[in-house]
Amino acid sequence: QVQLVESGGGLVQAGGSLRLSCAASGRTISTYGMGWFRQAPGKEREFVAAISWTGISTYYADSVKGRFTISRANAKNMMYLQMNSLKPEDTAVYYCGLARDAGAKTSHEGYDYWGQGTQVTVAS
Repeated sequence: QVQLVESGGGLVQAGGSLRLSCAASGRTISTYGMGWFRQAPGKEREFVAAISWTGISTYYADSVKGRFTISRANAKNMMYLQMNSLKPEDTAVYYCGLARDAGAKTSHEGYDYWGQGTQVTVAS
């Protein structure tokens, strides 16, 4: 059984930074793409960032490009999202996902497993 657990969320002032972590268990992640999505109240889940199994390919939503950085540590079965220059519109529950193959997927349909999410709140 694959489990993904996010951590690192919290309350931060606009312009601040947070680093989210996603810990995987039950399966080695080294041959799978992974990604981050987020969902704000009243809105649909949206793509944030994705990374291929090697970490060589990464994709970002336009809204976070240049501010967020996705990375992974396959030896630790971990994935990360460094979020800088946070804005109030970044407020959401952030979810990590494990893709069904090695590529970096920008659609939620490309993912088989999800964590329970971690809340990020950016105060203005």
